[in-house]
Amino acid sequence: MTDIKRLVIGILAHVDSGKTTLSEGMLYRSGEIRRLGRVDHGDAFLDTNEIEREKGITIFSKQAVMNFNNNEFTLLDTPGHIDFSAEMERTLQVLDYAILVISGTDGVQNHTETLWKLLIRYNVPTFIFINKMDISERERGKLMEELRSRLDDGCIDFTERDTAEFAEYAGVCSEELMNEFLETEAVSDCALISAVSERRIFPCFFGSALKLTGVDEFLNALDRYTKPVEYGKEFGAKVFKITEENGTRLTHMKITGGSLKAKTVINGRDRDGAPWSEKADRIRIYNGEKFISVDAAPAGTVAAVAGLSAAYPGEGLGCEGNSGMPFLEPVLTYRVVLLDGTDAPTALVRLRRLEQEDPQLHVFWNEPLQEIHIRLMGEVQLEVLRRIVSERFGMEIDFGQGSIAYKETISGIVEGVGHFEPLRHYSEVHLIMEPRPRGSGLKFETSCPEDVLDRNWQRLILTHLKEKTHVGVLTGSPITDMKITLASGRAHKKHTEGGDFRQATYRAVRQGLMNAQSILLEPFYSFRLEIPTENVGRAMTDLQQMGAEFSQPSLNGDISIIKGSAPVSEMRSYHTDITAYTAGRGRLFCTLKGYDVCHNPDEVISAFGYDPERDIDNPCDSVFCAHGAGFSVRWNEVPDYMHLESVLAPEADEQDTELRVSRYVNAVVNDEELLRIFERTYGPVKRRSPNTMRRHKKPDSVPGARKKLPVLTGPNYLLVDGYNIIFAWDELNELAKDNLELARGTLINRMCNYCGCKSCELILVFDAYRVKGNPGTVERVHNINVVYTKEAETADAYIEKVTHDLAKKHRVRVATSDNLEQVIILGNGATRVSADEFHKEVEDTEEEIRKFIKQTF
Repeated sequence: MTDIKRLVIGILAHVDSGKTTLSEGMLYRSGEIRRLGRVDHGDAFLDTNEIEREKGITIFSKQAVMNFNNNEFTLLDTPGHIDFSAEMERTLQVLDYAILVISGTDGVQNHTETLWKLLIRYNVPTFIFINKMDISERERGKLMEELRSRLDDGCIDFTERDTAEFAEYAGVCSEELMNEFLETEAVSDCALISAVSERRIFPCFFGSALKLTGVDEFLNALDRYTKPVEYGKEFGAKVFKITEENGTRLTHMKITGGSLKAKTVINGRDRDGAPWSEKADRIRIYNGEKFISVDAAPAGTVAAVAGLSAAYPGEGLGCEGNSGMPFLEPVLTYRVVLLDGTDAPTALVRLRRLEQEDPQLHVFWNEPLQEIHIRLMGEVQLEVLRRIVSERFGMEIDFGQGSIAYKETISGIVEGVGHFEPLRHYSEVHLIMEPRPRGSGLKFETSCPEDVLDRNWQRLILTHLKEKTHVGVLTGSPITDMKITLASGRAHKKHTEGGDFRQATYRAVRQGLMNAQSILLEPFYSFRLEIPTENVGRAMTDLQQMGAEFSQPSLNGDISIIKGSAPVSEMRSYHTDITAYTAGRGRLFCTLKGYDVCHNPDEVISAFGYDPERDIDNPCDSVFCAHGAGFSVRWNEVPDYMHLESVLAPEADEQDTELRVSRYVNAVVNDEELLRIFERTYGPVKRRSPNTMRRHKKPDSVPGARKKLPVLTGPNYLLVDGYNIIFAWDELNELAKDNLELARGTLINRMCNYCGCKSCELILVFDAYRVKGNPGTVERVHNINVVYTKEAETADAYIEKVTHDLAKKHRVRVATSDNLEQVIILGNGATRVSADEFHKEVEDTEEEIRKFIKQTF
């Protein structure tokens, strides 16, 4: 007898696609249940919760064990409603295979695409069952085209397994299959099994789960086209769910290596990194709402373990690693209203117990308002949570008006510095903070050498970075989509304690955010709007007012379909408007797309009224010590006091400074006109030995304090004095003699090409100060900004003003041959490029463009 093939298979679908009905049919046809239940009758085998039976939807993932041929399939039925997607996503991390159920009447919907993205993210091989074909008017061929266009080209109709067309199409999906097809004009089951497990092919089947049509064929396919999973001998397990039953806390896990025996001591670490060690008192294997107790669970088994109080969903035990951050997250925040007089601390403790079961619940205490707040996916989840709290704890609650859960990120690289040095304490932390792609979350790492800061201190700093929900400086919302790198740090051999680095780390994050250009993010929905054609004009007007992005409507009979994305804040209650103006004929399908730039940031920031400098829980200032006492230093003055070098803007080497200044002075001496200006500004120039150019440091007024160069962030800027360049370049000067407008246009075009090859923001400035009544204009021409100064303002004056503002935070160059302007530019902290030098730069760039075009085209 061959070994049992033990697989964990999850069933996923958009709500009302017949997912639970298919589970029921598979259990019935495999002989696991004797009576076929129905969701609408409230007696389905896997809808064990009273709320689920009342609403006819799956809210909690359920487990059933199904023996078929020589297989042991553990079916995990997951929620289909978008409000309970977090429960579904946690289940994906323990699946060997997945079944995606699609309604034959509706086809691929928005939430179906979200599920597909999650299956890709967790790399789960997938079978597809197109359900409700008994009432669908859509042809199989059209449905297959939709699956291939919206999901993957590897979707193949396996009901045509024995045809030449099947073999030919399968060959396109895999090199192994193609070679086999070319040799034999057929494809073997062995090659198909490999292609399915590698997610190159997605077997598709059609049927009606309610009428059991196609269910037997689907069961046989699961047996035929899956392969057993190979597990290691060392114990490992992945926790994916926490529940409580009759006061017993149950930790649901999949054994991913070795086996787990009852009374075994399991070691792990809690969310804060603290180690825990507890005994697995009892092991349960659930089948619907019933269970059996076992002495041991082998690898591949999904078990519920009693006795573990510290484990959490996503935790890896034994040799198994922890899961990453979830893809789906709640976007609405509600205030919890206590109706029965329960005090807030008691209610908070009870809600925290529910949060352990569903980490995406996000229960938190709002200290300024003295209120309990909770983050959820939607309003259906509110109703369910209200029932659960009442039944579990006998506590009556309600919820205030929901608000949007905003987030914050940054637009460029910045350094954050935190220093914590009250008397007999010491720590300093330097962090590099840089933006990451949307939806990528936070990433923490270190690049600090161990001879600068000991490894143990570095690990502690990374722990402090991960343990806290860091908030931004615009609205106090959580930060996201950043990489935070520990670049440098310092400890004291005698006075540094662990808590010192916690303070320095938190302050470094805040100081960096205060220095950065922050961006407010809000959640967006991907939507599909189906409305009668006569209502399209109203719908498009509404969508434009929401700030939505959408495609042109497509027609399906007398129904128009509009697809796009829109802010959750604008669209979350729009379905009621659609029902009203379409007389119930319109339908709106929304799925969470993710976070993107807020469409009305000024309005939101003003409404929050958040002042980051008054947030005592998240200080951005640092603490230094002098004369035996600690004193606070404001965040913007920290660079003047910090003890370590800046890692982004290191102080210039004295020899480099000497060389640069010497070159500049020599250039001045050789230019008589510039020399006269320079001497009027700085005094007579005399030849001296190189040592006279060295700086003489003044003693610091505060021990340990040192002045630093400003931290330069964001893009580099290049300002070009337009008419100065035109009359300095021979070819443009010749054009200007006949047609000044043509010369100006030629310069604009050349600047666009130059800027396209250089990483900078280019501002081209033209004098218009003699034009009566001219208010001044700024035009965006392709990739550059063209400025025409206002009446009575010269290009020189504009450049001087802008240079003074930009050079505080950015690297600024100015292209001009105006010698007087050069002195002012240098005084403002910018650098000057002469017209001749700039001409050579532009010509070199144009030559590079010509070479690239010649080689490429």
